Amino acid sequence: MESELAALRFAVDGARYGLAAAGADEARALRGALLNQLDDYIVPRYAQLDAPLLAVVGGSTGAGKSTLVNALVGAKVTRPGALRPTTRDPVLIHHPADERWFSDQRILPGLPRVQGDGPPSQAAAETAPGSALRLVAHEGVRQGLGLLDAPDVDSVVDSNRQLAAQLLAAADLWIFVTTANRYADAVPWALLRGASERDVVVAIVLDRIPGEVLEEVAYDLHQMLGREGLANAPLFLLQEQVLDGEGRLPEAAVTDLRGWLDALTSDAASRSEVVRRTLAGATRHAAEEVLVLADAVDAQDSTRAELRTRVEAAFQGNGVAAALGDGSLLRGEVLARWQDFVGTGEFFRNLESRIGRVRDKLSAWVTGRPQREDEVQQAIGDGLHAVIVAEADAAAERAEAALRADSAGRVLLSGRSWGRATDGFSDRAAATIRDWQNFIIDLVRTEGQGKRTSARLLAFGVNGVGVVLMILAFSATGGLLGGEIVIAGGTAVVAQRLLEAIFGEDGVRRLAQAAREDLLARVDRLLTFEKQRFLDLLADDGVSGDELRAAARAVLAEATNA
Repeated sequence: MESELAALRFAVDGARYGLAAAGADEARALRGALLNQLDDYIVPRYAQLDAPLLAVVGGSTGAGKSTLVNALVGAKVTRPGALRPTTRDPVLIHHPADERWFSDQRILPGLPRVQGDGPPSQAAAETAPGSALRLVAHEGVRQGLGLLDAPDVDSVVDSNRQLAAQLLAAADLWIFVTTANRYADAVPWALLRGASERDVVVAIVLDRIPGEVLEEVAYDLHQMLGREGLANAPLFLLQEQVLDGEGRLPEAAVTDLRGWLDALTSDAASRSEVVRRTLAGATRHAAEEVLVLADAVDAQDSTRAELRTRVEAAFQGNGVAAALGDGSLLRGEVLARWQDFVGTGEFFRNLESRIGRVRDKLSAWVTGRPQREDEVQQAIGDGLHAVIVAEADAAAERAEAALRADSAGRVLLSGRSWGRATDGFSDRAAATIRDWQNFIIDLVRTEGQGKRTSARLLAFGVNGVGVVLMILAFSATGGLLGGEIVIAGGTAVVAQRLLEAIFGEDGVRRLAQAAREDLLARVDRLLTFEKQRFLDLLADDGVSGDELRAAARAVLAEATNA
């Protein structure tokens, strides 16, 4: 069982509930409670089945828990809180011969040990700041039993209430103390219901009962215990009575309770029976609760998948690809600089002339006016930059809006304003464009290495031909109006005729495709980087629901076969 429990503990610890999905808050609380029970009780108890019983005395505020413990021990070993809510540390009273079982970190490893009223050691306080477990050795406690006086289960102080629940979950048996005025309160019954589900050995002490209502209150409480599956839990009735000079109950008041405890702890076999019953129930219940955690992990995964889909959709439909397809990049400054580069007058009137004349004329333009090709390249770069930055901003805005449309997404984006591209994107986009333009020049140079092609390329100039290839990559008529169609259409023909004269028709088709694909791939990498910050919010390094289920079922199978 030890290996199965270790795997279960590892799986529970690895469960993550970072998204505000359905049941996430409850799952986080359950995960914490399960880790506490595994660490505080189940794992160490399986490792040392022969350790003394731990009986936790818990109950409602002012129920008389400490007074009861003092009466059972026969000495004032724990002090009742004079003020409510008390914030004192829990006190564990044990037989001196059992000190080794409780002074180490076997149970409740998160609580530093303190002997009596002394302060915790510095090392212990640094390891587990906050409450300490105060150990008191006294021969009034039977060897093989520890009595733990716990904080109030219904304390108005959250830390007290949480510690009380944690201590009860670490017990082999409960002595639950309530009063005639408080026995129907909701908080104690929630804990008792949990004890019933885990098959914990429980005794109920009804304290401070006025004599005239003893039978009525006892009957009502017994009926309530039956409805909650605790009909067999022993019920001890303590009438309201005067305490002695040291604030203790008369010894006769706790005779029956002490006899019950003695019967459970009189020998190893009796103690073992209690341990095995409580341990089996706690283990089974913990494994079943892990199945609940698994369902909550599935809900996390479903929410995460939906949010990831929204982010991916926001970054789809690359606006740069659309700009390449509709010719819009040839508007404005790019179109003006291209016109300056190739001219529009007599050239277009003679556009249908033979290729040699087109080549000769373009050769003169390309080789004779290098400053114009630089202007075209700069205009292309500026136009591309504007389109890429606008697309990154638009995608970020879409992704943010898509996440904020979901409650879990709104929580993730709390305090963040991510409706624009990240800092430095403009510079990264500019560098990407320069790299692409250099790629085009290298592509032209590599493609023109043949003897015949090389001569033609030299006649036109590598940089000039590279600019023409960039223009061809952008040339289309979709989305242009009126005279723009004529100009853009002519632009495409001019660029294509020139490149065909150098590389041939198939070569032009291959070069244009390579130019477009390389540019779009670079833009995709830029936008993927922008998208990643949204996806990082949705990252999950936790265990899966199936891993939790497998670990839980292995423990349940082992418990069934035990």
